[in-house]
Amino acid sequence: MTQANPTSVTLDPLLPPEIARAAESVGVRKANMDLVSMAVLAGLAGAFIALGAVLFTVTVTGAGGGFGPPRLLGGVAFSLGLILVIVAGAELFTGNTLVIMAWASRKVSTPLLLRGWAIVYVGNFVGAIATVLLVFAAGNWQLGSNEVGGTALRIASVKLSYGFGQAVALGILCNVLVTLAIWLSLAARSIAGKVVVVLFPITAFVAAGFEHSIANMYFIPMGLMLKNEDAAVTASGLAEDQLADLTWAAFITANLVPVTIGNIIGGAVLVGAVYWFVFLRPGLSKAP
Repeated sequence: MTQANPTSVTLDPLLPPEIARAAESVGVRKANMDLVSMAVLAGLAGAFIALGAVLFTVTVTGAGGGFGPPRLLGGVAFSLGLILVIVAGAELFTGNTLVIMAWASRKVSTPLLLRGWAIVYVGNFVGAIATVLLVFAAGNWQLGSNEVGGTALRIASVKLSYGFGQAVALGILCNVLVTLAIWLSLAARSIAGKVVVVLFPITAFVAAGFEHSIANMYFIPMGLMLKNEDAAVTASGLAEDQLADLTWAAFITANLVPVTIGNIIGGAVLVGAVYWFVFLRPGLSKAP
């Protein structure tokens, strides 16, 4: 008879109560990370999400099949961003809203929570903008006889067309799915498992047109860069008044601020706080 290896690793996924404890533990580690490491990993996450946005833009350019199928395919492409964040390792603001679980358990202080969110948010912005500049310099927008640039401009224009309340709602819905993808990835024991569980929620939020603040740090600045490129403007088919509405001020006030508010509500409240209440609130049995 062969003796079982006592050091063997189980591939069984974590159950929801175990995921909650894992999320709490990860939250403590994230909140206490040193500033330099946190900032660098945040920059990487901004770049990773931007790369997913690049792939999305190329994928939906010229795609046939009506309205839905190209968006579904684009959602699969965009999933690259969160897969890189989770598997390669990086700090993403929208995912880090789950640190609220460790805060609710009083294992992370309010200053540490806010410090982490602020550093990661700024780092994500720097990483995304750096990717915008690099992709623009590489001339990626000229692919398909400038059609990729036209698509990028149309994406940016649409994202600035929402009212404040609508943008908040779209941000809420988006980060419910993003944090659920991260929640599910904590349950998976293998890289393949993590990729599979991330794919569907991320594809869903992109295909449904929900709004992700960090992705928009790529999408809208890329449009702002391209509005001065005649070839991209021609390919976009946008009118002059639509281009005039595409400004840095509008990016911040009409999209980034309300979408960020929505992302925090969706991730911290509707996912993090709810699961904390169900599985980690005081007085519950610690047995899974």
